[in-house]
Amino acid sequence: MTVENKYIHNALKQTRLETSCSSIAGFSISGLATYVQLPELDFCIDMGECPLSATSINHVFLTHAHGDHGRCLMRHFSLRKMMGVEKSSVYYLPENICEKAKEWIKAEALFEGVPENRFKFPEIVPVKAGEKIFLNYRKDLALEAFDVRHSIPAMGGTLYRYKKKLKEEYLGKTPNEIIELRKNNVDITREVYDPIISFMGDCLGESLLQNRQVFKSKVLITECTFVDNDDEEMSYKKGHTHLKHIVSALNELDNQVECEKIILSHFSMKYSEHHIQEALQKYIPEKFKDKVVAFI
Repeated sequence: MTVENKYIHNALKQTRLETSCSSIAGFSISGLATYVQLPELDFCIDMGECPLSATSINHVFLTHAHGDHGRCLMRHFSLRKMMGVEKSSVYYLPENICEKAKEWIKAEALFEGVPENRFKFPEIVPVKAGEKIFLNYRKDLALEAFDVRHSIPAMGGTLYRYKKKLKEEYLGKTPNEIIELRKNNVDITREVYDPIISFMGDCLGESLLQNRQVFKSKVLITECTFVDNDDEEMSYKKGHTHLKHIVSALNELDNQVECEKIILSHFSMKYSEHHIQEALQKYIPEKFKDKVVAFI
């Protein structure tokens, strides 16, 4: 007889949070599965599982190659076909894993019985750290990836809302004056990239300060695999973040933290929900308690 693990704080039941940028729906437990959907932004971070709610999302970013984050990438691709979604989905992968990913994707398709002469790769976009790329179907959104430290090569990223604004020197101009400037081919606008959501992927806690620009995003999603003091050594060994490292980053940056919400995810399955909430209440600095929430 199978006995339910009393420590699993969320047995694959989808969690949902609301933010000013997008609703956030998904699931994330270390070693089990991670996927984080941002429906209003048409974007999903990782695909460790693929519920039906993911089939309407056109853009998927894979942070790294571990199975609990990427094993259902092609399930997403197949389900969309089964559900009659005609638009091609787009998969953003770290450049250094793209070739291996293609080998895996083809092998999986052949294993499932797809004839080799009918096999076609999905649309895969290699991603480099530090380069902004516009999402295929959302030209108002740009993705910029960055490297993080994990047990294998891994990335985080920031989604920016892109728009053009009038340059300050033209703010007082009348509509007719603006029209005249445009007729004379005067460049009157400037490009604005507003960081709305950053996500860290799996990483050591030190990656937070190495990529401190993430604290300028309205929402930050970051892993917090370990919370107990005697698990700190394990966090280094496994390449994951400990709650202590998040607290340290918050204390160091203090007023530089501009996030409206900081979402902690990827907790170890050995902790109960009560234990996690108790640890956050105990250790998160008072001034940040209203911002920090657990994705459980």
